[in-house]
Amino acid sequence: MSHSSESVLAWLRENSSEDAREGMLRYGIPNERAFGLAMRDMKTYAKQIGKDHDLALTLWESGWYEARTVAVFIAEPSATTSAQMDAWAADFDSWAICDTACFHLFDRTRHAWGKVPKWARARGEFKKRAAFALLWGLSGHDKEAEDQRFVDALKWIEHGAQDERLYVKKSVDMALRAIGKRNRTLNDAARDVAAQLAADPAPAPSWIGRHALRELESERVQSKL
Repeated sequence: MSHSSESVLAWLRENSSEDAREGMLRYGIPNERAFGLAMRDMKTYAKQIGKDHDLALTLWESGWYEARTVAVFIAEPSATTSAQMDAWAADFDSWAICDTACFHLFDRTRHAWGKVPKWARARGEFKKRAAFALLWGLSGHDKEAEDQRFVDALKWIEHGAQDERLYVKKSVDMALRAIGKRNRTLNDAARDVAAQLAADPAPAPSWIGRHALRELESERVQSKL
């Protein structure tokens, strides 16, 4: 069965719930352009559609949160261009769509590593978050990446840690912890950076450093390295 953007939007609307839509606000997700669907339902529906990059591009342009989420799941990493990634990142208006795109599409593209330093210098809160969400995703999904790539990326962690904005700060923390859980070498490197940040008198880097050190030095993490 072929799907059109109209049929997808109709399905999303029909399967939405006002309770779910209202509940989005509790998680810091704006709902002005949202129908209200659970993530599991969007994932299941996207699997039924299958990969369809052209449809993904059209759904993204609709501006609806759920349509954009489905677009991420049905887009082809190999067909995703650098320009498309920049355009979508510029549209991010919540941590939710940012992280979904970075964890399920962007980190599987050949452009991923090049976007980390570029987006880390962005002004917009969610585009900047994308740099660290992407690094977080690469830490878990890019099994072939050499340690040096992550070591080099730690300077962007230090840079991003100076940003006091909540959604940047949290993504920097998660990226640092993800890098430090990859292996022993990177745990040592990440803990060094975390210790430096913890000693910073400014609130954001200090919080990130202390939070990351607590996990990276824990017995649970150390026993798995």
